[in-house]
Amino acid sequence: MLDQIIKVKHEEMERFIMPDDEKVTNVSFIGSLRKPTHELGLIAEVKKASPSKGIINANFDPVEVAKAYEKAGADAISVLTDESFFMGANSFLTEVKKHVSLPVLRKDFIIDKRQIEESKRIGADAILLIVRALGATKTKEFYDYASNLGLECLVEVHSKEELKALTDQFNPEVIGINNRNLATFETSTKQTHSLSQYIPQSTLMISESGISTYEDIKDVKSAGAKAVLVGEALMRDGTYEKGIKRLFGETVHEKA
Repeated sequence: MLDQIIKVKHEEMERFIMPDDEKVTNVSFIGSLRKPTHELGLIAEVKKASPSKGIINANFDPVEVAKAYEKAGADAISVLTDESFFMGANSFLTEVKKHVSLPVLRKDFIIDKRQIEESKRIGADAILLIVRALGATKTKEFYDYASNLGLECLVEVHSKEELKALTDQFNPEVIGINNRNLATFETSTKQTHSLSQYIPQSTLMISESGISTYEDIKDVKSAGAKAVLVGEALMRDGTYEKGIKRLFGETVHEKA
């Protein structure tokens, strides 16, 4: 699936037009995650659909979702901007950025430096760089380019081989371990456990995908994760604030 997405992304870049600059005030993505509201940092995702699950939440308002996330104590907001596969839009991110004080991560498939400048212009504080899509050398090149533009990066890996190739090049400030098997699209937090031992000590480790319960939170925390990225579990819930409380076991605690 990733290969298909990247192929389409290259086709999209053939008709790319650079947007106007929104000139927003940036907020540190990394700084926010290092001082989490809950026991782990939470990147709460604004996500309408996915290739594996189809439409997750058809009638959502990105701004209202993000504001609910902020109210419930999320530390950062992730916004899907890919249109072809996730039914996202750049405008979702721009509007979210205007209405929350949290840092906003652009979740997309970045394969071209122009997308990095585009991310800055539409209001992102941070971007996702996927090692599987870029290779380790280009990931380092894009990371440095983003840093020079004032953007922070979440660097995502799916395997031990990708992680080794990455850390042979450099140690990013933030590495995300994606728990999704790209061949089967199944998720398991065992992925976080198996790769965590290879994450540099100085790097903030994030566990991504397949996290939907407080048991999952405790599980990835035991593996050394300092933050989680959660989308589908919160978007399907519909009651976004209560969803975050349940994710961190707060509803259970309130009943005790």
